[in-house]
Amino acid sequence: MKRNFLPRRRNLVAALALVPFLPGVARAQQPGTDYTSLDPKLPVESDGKIEVVEFFWYGCPACYKMEPLLDAWVPKLQADTLFRRIPAVFNDRWAVDAAIYYTFEAMGAVEKLHKPFFDSIHEDRLRTDNGPALSQWLQRNGVDLKKFEGMRKSFGVQSKVRRAAQLGAAYRIEGTPTLAVHGRYIIKIEQAQTFERMIAIADHLVGVTRKSLPAAKRS
Repeated sequence: MKRNFLPRRRNLVAALALVPFLPGVARAQQPGTDYTSLDPKLPVESDGKIEVVEFFWYGCPACYKMEPLLDAWVPKLQADTLFRRIPAVFNDRWAVDAAIYYTFEAMGAVEKLHKPFFDSIHEDRLRTDNGPALSQWLQRNGVDLKKFEGMRKSFGVQSKVRRAAQLGAAYRIEGTPTLAVHGRYIIKIEQAQTFERMIAIADHLVGVTRKSLPAAKRS
């Protein structure tokens, strides 16, 4: 799937990434203003749990700035709630990074490599589409290059990249970061204005979803 990422929206998101956290995180959330309700609702893949998804891109400054807040919030989610990341895929360049993420996942190395990889991109200016530079980074971090390349080209990883593109289209994702709650709501950084509010709104919508689902479906 090819889709050009709109420069205007990308610049807006990058600008918002530089805005300091503002007061008013706890104000009442307004549908259509603070978040968007999806109609129809989309199916989820969380085995009866409330699903929270972050659509992200490794090259996104806003995603990188929000990462520490997610790291603090996700462990506090209740046992009936599942958080997962989906790489946004707007074009072939973004598909490269999506395949890298899913390769980390297939190798069982997301916990080990995700943060250092993010750091290297935004702190050390690693270009993920620079093959030699990526290979050097992987070797420095103890990754078997032959195994990595074989996994990245595998049917399983490439299927997940295609599925990520399909999900981004289904959720009508226009930029990153975007949070989605249980196939019912999406929260854009432009709506929330700060990363703290973005997570606070997601937390609120998890609670709204919890009240609407029978407990048996969340066990």
